[in-house]
Amino acid sequence: SAEEEQRRVLPVVEALAAEGIRVSIDTVRAETARLAAAAGASIINDVSGGTADPQMLRVAAECGSELVLMHWRGIPDPSHSRSRYADVVTEVHDELAALADAAIAAGVAPERIILDPGLGFDKTAVQGWQLLAGIGRLAGLGHPLLIGASRKRMLAETLTAAGGRDGMADRDLATAVVSALSARAGAWGVRVHDVPATVAALAVAEAWSAPASSPDPAPLLRPDPAPSLLPDPAPSLLPQLGSRCELTGPEVAPTAELREEADANPALAPEPDRIALTGLEVFAHHGVFDFEREQGQRFVIDAEVAVDMRDAAARDELARTVNYAELTAAILAAAADEPVDLIETLAERLAGVALGFAGVTEARITVHKPDAPIDAQFADVSVRVVRRREPHS
Repeated sequence: SAEEEQRRVLPVVEALAAEGIRVSIDTVRAETARLAAAAGASIINDVSGGTADPQMLRVAAECGSELVLMHWRGIPDPSHSRSRYADVVTEVHDELAALADAAIAAGVAPERIILDPGLGFDKTAVQGWQLLAGIGRLAGLGHPLLIGASRKRMLAETLTAAGGRDGMADRDLATAVVSALSARAGAWGVRVHDVPATVAALAVAEAWSAPASSPDPAPLLRPDPAPSLLPDPAPSLLPQLGSRCELTGPEVAPTAELREEADANPALAPEPDRIALTGLEVFAHHGVFDFEREQGQRFVIDAEVAVDMRDAAARDELARTVNYAELTAAILAAAADEPVDLIETLAERLAGVALGFAGVTEARITVHKPDAPIDAQFADVSVRVVRRREPHS
């Protein structure tokens, strides 16, 4: 019953939110969603896509929550009587688009809608794999994608068909692989049972796809994958494992004569090499209002540092450049540190941290506050600072 559901989940939501943990409430009942949002849940996850309770979309709009809309055709039927699709990717794509349109019409901000293709919900194993292979097309709807393949029957059928075992540990291993591939294919998030295994898989995928240096003078972030399966990784899924790192620089190293001329006239200097970290997420308690200090909220950070990479590239030595994993950890630690009123102050703090790394001559820091208390519909608010190292400092 709704009463029993609320009795079980609301104290848990409240306790987790009080610890600064971002919470999603999985329910098809609008009243449970409303109460959970009041208790601190920031995401409403409705496996019915907002169709089971006619009040759900209105509640999500009023609460200002992020809303996960999953594709389903009713309570899953083990006999797959509703699993008939002429083209499962096309039909799920179109039905998810209709769900998103209905939510927007009910007042849910488009940027707060997350879509889930509903693996295992009236989809056969084959159809589930077809949907995963079509993530790129589903992402074309313009909303973040949530993938929930963890321990599902489609994994078991694949493992046993290959002559493997079907224990929970085996399914967790397969889930971790799916998580890493989903991240590379553009997923925003994954739902998993065994979190450490997925974290490890994501770390390996990130290390594989974002090497620190490359002999190619053009930026090389990762192998060129098949576009239908492995487009660029989604930064939002890998923020605290080093995030997405972009190395940019002049295609041809300047000659000694050009460098001397640039030193004499800075306006002639080539664009410096840069390392960019984008989409770093941290939960912190910055803000002018008391409730912001008490409840906290999500901040997203983009950091770009200028550092001469020629020596590191020539010697292929990490010690001669900036370790972007260490830079990420330092920025996230500083962002979660002592609360301040203004994100301008926070940006200044983070720029100082970045300039503290040896070899960094300039830091560009952007702090986004996507959940800022603004009485208007908006996509984002951010501040950006550019700070340079003082000469001889």
